[in-house]
Amino acid sequence: MISALRGHGGGRLALAGKLRTAAGWRMLVASGSSSSSPGRNKFRETVLLPRTDFPMRLSGKELAEKELQIQRECGFSELYSWQRNRKGKEFCVHDGPPYANGDPHVGHALNKILKDITNRFRMMRGSRVHFVPGWDCHGLPIELRALAECGEEAKKLSPVQIRQKAREFAERTIERQRAAFIRWGVMADWDNCYYTFDKQYEARQLQIFHKMFDKGYIYQDYKPVFWSPSTRTALAEAELEYNQQHISRSVYVKFPLVKKPSKMASATDNASSVHALIWTTQPWTIPANQAVCYMPNAQYSLVKCLNTEELYLLGTECVDSTAAILGAQFEILQTVTGSDLEGGVCSHPTIPGRESQLLPANHVTMVKGTGLVHTAPAHGMEDYGVASQHNLSVDCLVDEDGLFTEAAGSELQNKYVLNEGNETVIQMLHESNMLLKEEEVRHSYPYDWRTKKPVIIRSSKQWFIDTARIKDRAQEMLKKVEIIPRSAINSMLAMLDRRTYWCISRQRCWGVPIPVFYHKETAEPLINKHTRDHLIKLVEEHGSDCWWTLPLDQLLTQEVLKKIGGSDVSNYVKGEDILDIWFDSGISWAYVLEDVGNIADVYLEGKDQLGGWFQSSLLTSIAVEKQVPYRNLVIHGFTLNETGEKMSKSLGNVVDPDIVINGGQDPNQDPPYGADVLRWWVAESNVFTEVLIGQNILQAARDDVFKLRNTLRFMLGNLCNFDPETEAVPSEQMLIVDQYMLHLLQDYSSKVTVAYTQYDFGKVIRLMLAFINRELSNFYFSIIKDRLYCEDEKHPKRLSCQTVLDQALDVITRSVAPILPHLAEEVFQHLSNKKEPQSVFRTGWIKTSSVWKKPGVAEAIEGACALRDSFLSSVPGKNTTEYDVTIIIEPSLLFELMEHLQDEQTSSTSQLNELMMASRTTLLTSVPRDLPADIIEGTFVINLEGGDIIEESSYKVIVQSADKERCPRCKKHTSDSELTPCPRCLEAIAGKWST
Repeated sequence: MISALRGHGGGRLALAGKLRTAAGWRMLVASGSSSSSPGRNKFRETVLLPRTDFPMRLSGKELAEKELQIQRECGFSELYSWQRNRKGKEFCVHDGPPYANGDPHVGHALNKILKDITNRFRMMRGSRVHFVPGWDCHGLPIELRALAECGEEAKKLSPVQIRQKAREFAERTIERQRAAFIRWGVMADWDNCYYTFDKQYEARQLQIFHKMFDKGYIYQDYKPVFWSPSTRTALAEAELEYNQQHISRSVYVKFPLVKKPSKMASATDNASSVHALIWTTQPWTIPANQAVCYMPNAQYSLVKCLNTEELYLLGTECVDSTAAILGAQFEILQTVTGSDLEGGVCSHPTIPGRESQLLPANHVTMVKGTGLVHTAPAHGMEDYGVASQHNLSVDCLVDEDGLFTEAAGSELQNKYVLNEGNETVIQMLHESNMLLKEEEVRHSYPYDWRTKKPVIIRSSKQWFIDTARIKDRAQEMLKKVEIIPRSAINSMLAMLDRRTYWCISRQRCWGVPIPVFYHKETAEPLINKHTRDHLIKLVEEHGSDCWWTLPLDQLLTQEVLKKIGGSDVSNYVKGEDILDIWFDSGISWAYVLEDVGNIADVYLEGKDQLGGWFQSSLLTSIAVEKQVPYRNLVIHGFTLNETGEKMSKSLGNVVDPDIVINGGQDPNQDPPYGADVLRWWVAESNVFTEVLIGQNILQAARDDVFKLRNTLRFMLGNLCNFDPETEAVPSEQMLIVDQYMLHLLQDYSSKVTVAYTQYDFGKVIRLMLAFINRELSNFYFSIIKDRLYCEDEKHPKRLSCQTVLDQALDVITRSVAPILPHLAEEVFQHLSNKKEPQSVFRTGWIKTSSVWKKPGVAEAIEGACALRDSFLSSVPGKNTTEYDVTIIIEPSLLFELMEHLQDEQTSSTSQLNELMMASRTTLLTSVPRDLPADIIEGTFVINLEGGDIIEESSYKVIVQSADKERCPRCKKHTSDSELTPCPRCLEAIAGKWST
């Protein structure tokens, strides 16, 4: 048991614990002050000042040139291949392919650098890293960008020409992104990446499609899907973003009951008309209404509107809120259970002669509206479920452009559903006296994430994956995956639960075709083993372009038709749909991970992939391989500007990673920071939430890197002419404070290693800064400068701390290498003790020894530091070497200090005096008679055996001006004359010392 030290010690809180016999010491926080450097005198040249050509600071063009030089000289481009050719355990990070539709941005930087830090750490730990960069190359965003470049000519392009333009655009984008990733120091074999438009990848995609089709997971059906009228294509939910500020025109509508439920007959006479009340934010869907749904177990009330005398049916929980919204008074006449509404039938409010049944449904709630839900199966996923259960029509009255068709009636035909069509429906409700209230409502609404325009839900004939059959196993296996942060699993499980099917067909031409033919007369799809094998061979040879470039009789040969007993090829047409790009990238595990068992150790992407690539990879892998394609999921947030706003060009707050590295036109406004500062920003950020970036954040990152750089420079400078192979001091022969530093180094390296393993790179940064600032710069460097500068060059005391510096330099350099590879390699280039410095990444991870762990030494030093802090607190801002310090302490503790740190009662050269940073330190067990008035007192709390006995031991610290002259060489007041060096310095100058 250890208790806190109580006293006057400033800056460090000490703990007392068990020493050999009775008591021990422990420090919590270290502090100190730097000793003054030698002045200009005749002894200056004898002082061993640091020497290194490692520059203190790199800036401007010099910084960028140095990083590029390091990449060339240290073999950044060969490193990935080198580590693949050695022995070791495989560690696979699967690269979720970035989309090839724009310039590299800070979101790319965040993602790629996080992966690279992971890879470099694992490689240094001895793993053979498997990391194949890739690009997502198909899809609408690329197609739209390519067409935009063509202007008006785009309307005249054939599908083949559009595909060529899109490919060229994607290829140009890939080269820009690849160059940026290389500049950021991302380790990979950049000549061997994967691209979703490669022939072999496209062929593998068709293989996975057919495997899922053969197993019954893929089917064609007429269902409601998210539809983008602006681009005339179906969308998956992963392609949506929800606009929380969307404004819709909501309506409360009456549905007259033409057949009342039997349980309600007693409350009304046959002449009384009753209206079911519904509320919707999408009036344009009312013409497609097929039913009004209720909650079977909820309560429903028949009410009389005292304003109009009309009778309304609505949820009991919604009576008061609906009356308030309508500005009416309701009198409840009867209350029934939802199941009592069975058999009721309403007339359609806008189409004479059409009826809508009252039907039970699980998706109905009482949270908003009236508790009765207008149901249009052609325009709602849940509505479609009701239609499937009750055999309702799902015919769609809206075409691909979002216009009402002729079947909607002449009043609506050719009107766009989200504006004039919506307005017309509202007007029709008003004219039929079915509209009770209309108002604007702000709510969340799905938008196409590419065009930023609202989408609609409409039924159409599409290809689907039956995720309902896959999701139970997917959810079960997903729970076994290690997910960071763990909270993200709930979102992913919920998304899987809601997803009953996945629409994978798209009505565009830049992508992989759905490999199906249709009979001209019956419209029956033709897809089987024989058509599959033939098409896959064609794609392997020609790429997916063959679907558009080859004639039909080469895509569907007569030989293939004979195998299936088919008729002439002229009776068929080829399908015009392509596969969803989420299917495109979602099967990447089958192509990239084939040599590692189709499972990656890590998928690391942004949180938007919870419903995107993470899910599409999971579903396809479960369907085909019955396994999850990843062992770990690491999920980071989005990048925002430093005030927490989304970055956009219109707001002028976009941070360009190229400008971060190389600077902008105005170097004062946009100075060059280099790639390592960009990487430091990534590592230090709390990446599991939103990640902020801006000038203030980057400047702070640069300052931290500068502090680290100068810490490394101090160690390099003081290791000149030190050869660790012949001059290193064994740990058991080191000075106690040096053994203590090895103890701290061992603890630091263990914690850093764990933090890297847990992908907590922010913690790595915090541990590193705390260690270099507190333990090294403020404490250890301060107390050993006198030893480094003023002892004889080969004195065992000096070699002892040089051994520690050599180990500390190695530990710190390796611990920061995955984050700052350029700085780490630069340090290795300046190591004076290596004739041919190797890359830090080719020499492994931190190497420490278990013998460094010495808790007893740590307690002794940390306890002594409490006395040190009491002394330092009495001379704040002053030169501590101007003072002598006297410590009065209990005999048992005196024995411990004398044994470990001070071999004589009064000393100017002891380890305790070095720790105190005074000119002379004296240990006493009683107060001298001439006690000065200025005295610091404190009390150690001592825990004895087992912590059952607690004793207090007092101490006193007396600070007095040094009574000797200032040594002209070491500047300590230890000389008999200010013109003559002290005995220690005279011995060092003469090159003499005793063993």
